Parts: sequence; structure tokens; C-alpha cells
Amino acid sequence: MEYTVKDILELEVAPALGCTEPTAIALGAAAATSLLSLKSDLKNSVDLIESIELWLDPNIFKNGLAVAIPGTGGLSGLELASAIGAIAGNPMLRMEVLVPITDDDVKLASKFVKDGKVKINLLSDHRGLYVKTAVKSGSDHALSIIEVLHDNITNLELNGKVISDHPLYYNSSTNNRGDKKKRRGNAAELEKSLKEISMEEIFSLVDALDSSDLDFIERGIEMNMALARYGLENPCGLEVGATLKKLADKGLVAKDMIHNARLLTAAAGDARMSGARLPAMSSAGSGNHGLTAIIPVKAVADHIKAGRDELCRAVGLSHIVTACIKAHTGRLAAICACSVAAGAGAAAGIAYLMGADKSQIGAAIENIIEDLAGVICDGAKNSCALKLDTAAGAAVQAALFAINGLNVKMTDGIVGEKPEHTIRNIGILSSQGMVETDRVILKIMLDKIIKK
Repeated sequence: MEYTVKDILELEVAPALGCTEPTAIALGAAAATSLLSLKSDLKNSVDLIESIELWLDPNIFKNGLAVAIPGTGGLSGLELASAIGAIAGNPMLRMEVLVPITDDDVKLASKFVKDGKVKINLLSDHRGLYVKTAVKSGSDHALSIIEVLHDNITNLELNGKVISDHPLYYNSSTNNRGDKKKRRGNAAELEKSLKEISMEEIFSLVDALDSSDLDFIERGIEMNMALARYGLENPCGLEVGATLKKLADKGLVAKDMIHNARLLTAAAGDARMSGARLPAMSSAGSGNHGLTAIIPVKAVADHIKAGRDELCRAVGLSHIVTACIKAHTGRLAAICACSVAAGAGAAAGIAYLMGADKSQIGAAIENIIEDLAGVICDGAKNSCALKLDTAAGAAVQAALFAINGLNVKMTDGIVGEKPEHTIRNIGILSSQGMVETDRVILKIMLDKIIKK
């Protein structure tokens, strides 16, 4: 099918509470548990769930290992995310599945994990996003599978029987704007389509944004800026954003447009990675992508006093470019897509906002890809705020360079003849060239756990 800009926003941009990997794990457990016919409220009868078993792809495992789970007071862990989702998560809320949890739920889940009732299986050779969850209760057992997207439930089973029609399936759920209409399309098909898209088609998609799209995009801007404010006003994470502010207040760094983009994006990362109970508007399946795709563009818009519609269209372009690059690199990979994909999205959006022509927008994308192509993803954790800081600053710089005539040439490294070719090349680097890098990163992380 032919995808519209509404389909892209629908499938790629959605609110998410907490890091999307532990949230996906919680969603899988909540979805499976919701199928069980339990006789009493799970919050008061956690013992009715005898066990939970998970099968995870390496990148879900890597990204969910150390990042704080929202509403837990900074606790982390794959087992805990699953247990909390099963005990108190609401799967109908999808990436906000953990909104209802309480302190009592966290205590129950922690005991459940301590009692050894959650088993994790790492699918070392699996490629692509995958979360399989089996929940057992007496003679009943339920199963859920999530693939391609963090909230894309592709299979539900109860006592070995496949449930073919359920509101939790992607094509029949309430969409991310809260509408009661059916979602259109398929996540895997959309990614395939995005791999073939041209820059001209991307610009046409931006032109097609209507008032309801702009309203939705504005909601995401407000959501992510709330995280930035929280990160500046509260001690959380590494306090990268707060430290940048202190440096500027002391006169050690300039309070310019690049600084504001870095400060706000990093502060939002501090808040989100430390488990703040505020949702992020995600982009291409990641809340941190959403922070990078949105906040630097907003910072520049404030600096140049751009109008609301111009800002929202620029952010719309950022989302689309981010989604296109992620379609090439893979949903989860060894490469830090917050830097490369969302950073490129932000660079495109900033260039657009500042009146760049189409060739200059393409140049902005190529500039940042060449700049940050080697940044690795070593799991989700507090220090992701450092990478968001780098990506935000690089995005503004890439756009300014492009507008002022600086464009890396195709003779340089992985840069292609056109932006589309450069995007394809970063995808090849990520999906083919860095497979072993991903394994080594995970091994280093696992070795640290064993030595504890």
C-alpha cells in the first residue's frame, strides 16, 4: 500500500513512558497476563502468577539492562520490568503501560523477582526487535510476542490457542492520538517503503501535513519540553543538562543557539533515563530519538523566533527523516541512532526552519551522518544524556554548515552521491558492518554483571 504522512506519524511517533525497551518488556508481560482468567485482582493476588519467562533479542536485552524503570524510584532490570508489567501494567496504554503502577506494585514485583519467578532467555543470534513472554498461572498459560516495533504485538495465545482477533493487535487498537479508528498499514511494510523513499518524496510528505498533524506534533513538542524542564529543575541522572547550565552561568561556555539545544536535550535525557514519570513523544520507536528529533529544533525556533506552524512542520520533517534512516539501520543496532538517525532528523528540521533550500537540507543530513557515524549504542542508561548532548549540538552545527555552503563530498568515506545514498550507506554500515561490534558490546556488558 502507499503510505501517507499520517501513516508515518501513526506508526512511528507515539507517547512512551520510560525507556522503550523495558517498556516493551512490561507491555509483553501485561498483554500475556491480561489473557489469563484469574479469579481475583492481580494487585492483591500476585501469587496467582506462578512464573514469567522471556525470550529477548540482544538489543532489547542490552537496552533494558541498566536503565531506570519509571515509578520505581530508580530501580532497573529486565526481570523487574516484566514483573511490574504483569502485576500492574495496563496493556491498552501500550508504551504508557506503566502509568498505573504504585509503590505497592513495585514492592510486589521486586519480591516476585527475588523469589526467582522470572526467567530470561537471551536469543544471541536473533536479528531484529523481539520480545516473547510466557506467563503461567495454575493450569493456564498465556503468551505474547512483540516484533518490529516496541508496541507491535504480533501474536497472542491462551493455553496454546492463537487469539486471532484482539484489540491489542496493531491493526485494531486505538491509535496514538486517542482516536477510536483502526490503525492503517503494517510496521514491516512501512519500513520497507521508507527504504525506497526519495528526498523529493520526503519534502512532499512535509507539505502534506495538515492542521491535525501539526496539532499532534505540537503535543509532542510540549511533552518533550516538559522533560527538559524537569531535568533542569530536579537532580536526576548524570545532570548533564544542569551542568551545562552551570558552565554557562559561570561564563565558561557561551549561551548561544547550540548551547541551548544541547542543554535542553541533555536535561530531558537526564530526566527520562533516571525514570521520571513523564512521558516522552518517541520517534521511530525510541523516546530518546524523540528528544533528539524534537528539542534541538524547538531550541532553534525559540532563538530565531519562528512561528508555531513553521516549527511543527520542521519537527514533522525531523520525524520523517529519523524514520527513514531507522528503516535502513534497523530498529535496534550497534549504532547510536539517537545520534545518527534522530540527529540527522533534527539537522534537517533545523535547516528547514532557517529557510534552507532542498539541497542544503540534504547537505545538513550528510554533514551529521559523516560526523557521528561511528557513535556506538552501549545500552540505555543515564549516560545516554551525554550522547543526546553531542547529537543536539552536532545537529545545529550541521544545519548551519549546510546553509553556509559546507557539504561533505561523495569522495569522503561513506558519503554517497545523494543524501538518499548516504542514508543507505549508514544502513549498510549498521546492519552489516557492525554486527560483530554489537556482540562485543553486549559481551562487555554481560562480563561486568558476572564480575559483580
